[in-house]
Amino acid sequence: MQKLPDLKFNPGKIVTTRGVYERMRENSSFDSFVQKSLIRHLTCDWGDLPNEDKVVNDDGLKNEGRILSSYDYKGDKDDKIWIITEWDRSATTILFPSEY
Repeated sequence: MQKLPDLKFNPGKIVTTRGVYERMRENSSFDSFVQKSLIRHLTCDWGDLPNEDKVVNDDGLKNEGRILSSYDYKGDKDDKIWIITEWDRSATTILFPSEY
């Protein structure tokens, strides 16, 4: 059994948009990608963001700021997902940028 990594912050309620949810149901590879991306987000691996945005996230951890990660999916259809945790840590949303 694989040990889960230590999470660096509370995600609150984890939700997806309808578009991400449908894609996860249709494609097990994408579903696995989303799950791995969520773990990366919760362990402060901000993914495919410019360094200045990573610094903003690091600051947001200390000062109750909103946290945004971006991950590029390379699969049958290349896509990008965003994972956003609200400033008060009440919710984390997984979405396509086009759904923002």
